[in-house]
Amino acid sequence: MITKIRIDESTAAAEFGMRCQRLIPWSAEAEEPPAGAMACFLPAGSSSAPDCHDQDEVMIVLSGSGSVELSGESTPIGPGELVVLPRNEEHIVHNPASADGATLTWVSVYWPLHEPKPGAAA
Repeated sequence: MITKIRIDESTAAAEFGMRCQRLIPWSAEAEEPPAGAMACFLPAGSSSAPDCHDQDEVMIVLSGSGSVELSGESTPIGPGELVVLPRNEEHIVHNPASADGATLTWVSVYWPLHEPKPGAAA
């Protein structure tokens, strides 16, 4: 069976100082997957909330442009780029105000699905 999910900001919820649409896991999955994914929508002139978690994460930028700040280092990002965010490093995504007012959109894939419990073996 093929499962198809449309990435759509209208189905996203407020999380992390932006709007996020949970993609993986999806409601019809029988087993919990080893990783999660969500589409993120950051309006022009805003920044995500600072985030730090015990999960590795990659961002795949779909549209718009901005920058990612990771533990004091910053890099510009745009469509077609993949950004690696190592676990336990605080990160913030910025979408500066622009003439076109474009939303910065990306898909984040992270693993493991749940953060390890403190004291649990990795």
